[in-house]
Amino acid sequence: MTDNLIDFVSAAPMKGSLDVRWNHGTPSKQRDREPKIQVHAYDEHTMILRQSKATSYEAPFLFLLFGNERALLLDTGAVADSDLFPLRATVDKLIAEWLDAHPREAYELVVAHSHGHGDHVAADVQFADRPHTTVVPREVDAVRSFFGFGDSWPAQTVTLDLGGRVLEILGSPGHHPAAITIYDPWTGILLTGDTVLPGRLYAFDAAAYLAALDRMVTFAAARPVTHVLGCHIEMTNQPGRDYPLGADYQPDERALQLTAGHLTTIRDAAASAVGRPGVRRFDDFVLYTEPRKRDLLKLLARARAYKLAAMFRP
Repeated sequence: MTDNLIDFVSAAPMKGSLDVRWNHGTPSKQRDREPKIQVHAYDEHTMILRQSKATSYEAPFLFLLFGNERALLLDTGAVADSDLFPLRATVDKLIAEWLDAHPREAYELVVAHSHGHGDHVAADVQFADRPHTTVVPREVDAVRSFFGFGDSWPAQTVTLDLGGRVLEILGSPGHHPAAITIYDPWTGILLTGDTVLPGRLYAFDAAAYLAALDRMVTFAAARPVTHVLGCHIEMTNQPGRDYPLGADYQPDERALQLTAGHLTTIRDAAASAVGRPGVRRFDDFVLYTEPRKRDLLKLLARARAYKLAAMFRP
């Protein structure tokens, strides 16, 4: 190691910057102009990445957090092919730059996931042979074992120490059985995956989803939460209006960040919907509670209409 240790505690939460316009896709004839991965430095130890809509309409966000001994990459995006989506090369470059500024004799990388859906784990294969790297499998048993939940899953809060930067982790199934939520005391950011985001919230298990939100609300009330960051933007900047599923161009999308207050709003919405499957629309999110076949068919029909209209756009 080194004596040049970074203090991730005394000044926390450290104010960072979300003064960024995220790449949001381009008209079809200009598709090659958008970088395959956008990188934004929230601060020098916290990187937010967004996959280009030119490679996947999902355009998921990924997070790279640096500690004194190891870094955490949360999620690996929606495309496995390194030529189409050079995540490994991008992460290696970011780590090399960080190590140039903060030399270490050895440094590890943990690759984990907000949850196990395909648009968050596809590029795991790019890290399979990377030295000094642990890739946490997507399955719930592997997630529980790695983070140390054991039989307490999902109620217990556990920690992951990156070397002085100690993350707090909550189990948050409901959208996905292996979903987790990560709180970073250094920035005050709560990373919520697809459980909470400005877009469509799919509560496939309504009871588990509500329980996860109850834990989040209680947890956030006891800590300084600066931002709540999910993994997608699907809402427009007009309250209550989302982009169609499959949208590859979102010029008027809402900001990524939500607040701790949104957690309570979403929790209350989820509580009112338990036992009442269907779709409910709010200013900053659309809640799909145990969506019915007709709810999903409407979603897909709108997606097909969008694709058809896109054929006639320049």
